[in-house]
Amino acid sequence: QTRMQSLRPEPAARYRNVLEALWRIARTEGVWRPMRGMNITATGAGPAHALYFACYEKLKKTLSDVIHAGGNSHVANGAAGCVATLLHDAAMNPAEVVKQRMQMYNSPYQRVTDCVRAVWRNEGAGAFYRSYTTQLTMNIPFQAIHFMTYEFLQEQLNPHRQYNPGSHVVSGACAGAVAAAATTPLDVCKTLLNTQESLALSSNISGHITGMANAFRTVYQVGGVTAYFRGVQARVIYQMPSTAIAWSVYEFFKYILTKRQEERRAGK
Repeated sequence: QTRMQSLRPEPAARYRNVLEALWRIARTEGVWRPMRGMNITATGAGPAHALYFACYEKLKKTLSDVIHAGGNSHVANGAAGCVATLLHDAAMNPAEVVKQRMQMYNSPYQRVTDCVRAVWRNEGAGAFYRSYTTQLTMNIPFQAIHFMTYEFLQEQLNPHRQYNPGSHVVSGACAGAVAAAATTPLDVCKTLLNTQESLALSSNISGHITGMANAFRTVYQVGGVTAYFRGVQARVIYQMPSTAIAWSVYEFFKYILTKRQEERRAGK
């Protein structure tokens, strides 16, 4: 996804679709090359998702009771998702910066620690949060669409809101796909801010690209309107299994923990 969103890729890093990209990267750079950055992503994802779902569940219940006592409110679901995103992205943004820099074509970094040290030394600590406002600008609408779509589909597929693995997988995958496609232009800008892509910066653009407005102008200047949708296919393909797995795991542990609490109450 990171490479397909590149505004001015090297000739050897131009891909027509996701399958071609994976095949060529694996063939020319090694089978494990597409997995670069996975370790830092996994490290950041644990605490980020813990904050994310804990905040979402608490706020969803509180806001739903205020807006529609005893019922389910799509406004509450969207608002809870937005607030949860603030915490999630604060924990995840540095990991995302490192991951994307390691995934760029001809990345000079061999290890995560090399990348972290180089970014810190050359650009300062602020570089790890340079795209934070853009990340929020992207993820707040993403999560609002994501949560509202998921809860809407659950009402249709699982109206009694019981633990139903199939409905959680389908709802999660569809919600992720819709949200991913709708927010691709913002993701392209975020990728540019994270990577500070050298070929884009050399196109009559001086200094570091900072802020979403600057990134939007740069994307349009370099690639036109179509550049905002670079990598949309890869983004949807990535998000569908990701959100399906996340919701399935979340609903499973929610079911197990709720069941244990009910058993303890019954035992008393």
